[in-house]
Amino acid sequence: MSQDPMPEQAPQSGPAPSPSGPPARIALTRLTLTEFRCYGQLRIELDPRPVVLTGPNGAGKTNLLEAVSFLSPGRGLRRAPLPEVTRRQAAEGKGWAVAAQLLTPTGEIALGTELEPGEGRRAVRIDGRPAPSQTALGARAPMVWLTPQMDRLFGDAASQRRRFLDRLVYGFHPDHAGQLAAYERAMRERNRLLKDAPRPDPAWLTALEDAMAAAGAAVAAARRELVARLRGAESLMVDGPFPRADLAIDGRIEAWLDDRPAVDAEEAFRRLLCDNRRIDAAAGAATEGPHRSDLSVHHRSKAMPAAQCSTGEQKALLIGIVLANARLLAGERGAPPLLLLDEVAAHLDGTRRAALYEEILALGAQAWMTGTDTALFAPLGDRARHFGVDDARVTEQNG
Repeated sequence: MSQDPMPEQAPQSGPAPSPSGPPARIALTRLTLTEFRCYGQLRIELDPRPVVLTGPNGAGKTNLLEAVSFLSPGRGLRRAPLPEVTRRQAAEGKGWAVAAQLLTPTGEIALGTELEPGEGRRAVRIDGRPAPSQTALGARAPMVWLTPQMDRLFGDAASQRRRFLDRLVYGFHPDHAGQLAAYERAMRERNRLLKDAPRPDPAWLTALEDAMAAAGAAVAAARRELVARLRGAESLMVDGPFPRADLAIDGRIEAWLDDRPAVDAEEAFRRLLCDNRRIDAAAGAATEGPHRSDLSVHHRSKAMPAAQCSTGEQKALLIGIVLANARLLAGERGAPPLLLLDEVAAHLDGTRRAALYEEILALGAQAWMTGTDTALFAPLGDRARHFGVDDARVTEQNG
């Protein structure tokens, strides 16, 4: 395990941001970690420019991206059990914490999240005050990430594509995380009741199905709306290094929403859950609902399912979707989301790398990018902040 970095470590600000392109307006200006993964204590001072982290494998680069990802709703980009994130050498009873200063279109705010001792869950603070839920993070720090594991997204299980789509939805509907959590809680309780109770209380089942129908219809509607808007954003793109994608959401409730009001789709889902009680009891799970939906992606110019495209084309499609989402969010909220791009440059050719960097700069996005080869990021020069990461030590480098 890496040695602790010195608590007072704080790379100083570099040269002023480049005047070209619009300035980023959602950006971390300070990141502080305590007992997080390999970091005992770390503080990095930043500005709105993109952040490049380079160093050998296992040095702690992805750990930094994971820390930033905890400033949004959910379990972070690794989806690790929260207690496992605490540094192994941490004192007994001491959990991890992440704090940050965030620049937003309306000013700077302080965000913080930490593992509650003995609770196995995390607390959230906004400007030093406890937040009622993680949804508060999504409303302030929208972010999207790409990791090497997501290179298989189009061929993986549908759950991975749903999770990717939901992350995009958070930027437009911060309450989406709460709706998902409410739906999943009610579904788990209904599954347990159908499985364990010889004669489940009908009133209890009805209450749980009411909760599932309300939250499930909201989840389906938000996903469907974003897919429709992304299709519109994609239609404005010209063919280039990142191919245009045709997107669709495949799901029963989403299909109902094509030709009926949301309230009618919610009622239809409620009736379906009631009718399926015996089937779901035998299956041990709800057989219908937004937890079964899937994101369908096709390479437009080739008229080919994304899963059948080459590895490079799939990566380019995925980046294109993320960039389209960032443009859409920038147009609506006045600022693009934070982008966490783990090892994204290593598998792109020179043309696509250059196009990615120019798109990030044109958007004014604070993108956090990792890699082992500093030469891959040389075209960014002083338009980005460059940090070397080695053995959990972070030092600023010249661009």
